Amino acid sequence: MDSSDAPHHVSPLEQALHAARALVLADLIAREVAEADVVSMVEESVAQRRWWVEQWPEGVHYVAGLVAQDVQDALLERYGRWPLCPVCGSGDPHALDVEPELGPDPHWVCGKIGVKVAAVGSLGACGETTTS
Repeated sequence: MDSSDAPHHVSPLEQALHAARALVLADLIAREVAEADVVSMVEESVAQRRWWVEQWPEGVHYVAGLVAQDVQDALLERYGRWPLCPVCGSGDPHALDVEPELGPDPHWVCGKIGVKVAAVGSLGACGETTTS
């Protein structure tokens, strides 16, 4: 077998970055905000986090949560809070938080009542609640 037949090896860093991109895009699509400029925010975050993980390789497991937070912050500056909490049916609309802020297995959490809503990448699995 020559080198052209060898399977392409993807580094753990690239695997984590691709996974983070896919998870955050899935949440954006689930909440119908995956416009081109928003996808560009994801790409910008992934590029910045690539550099960050190159400086601190142990942080590779935290990339998905950090990319989600980066995109959430960028959306807040341009458009407003995202993703809105689907759990609280009354009071002022508020965004979900990513927890842990720096840790593996990030989730979207309602900070008001302290409940996990969905894993990052799984917002489509939790239905939006509406008030009428």
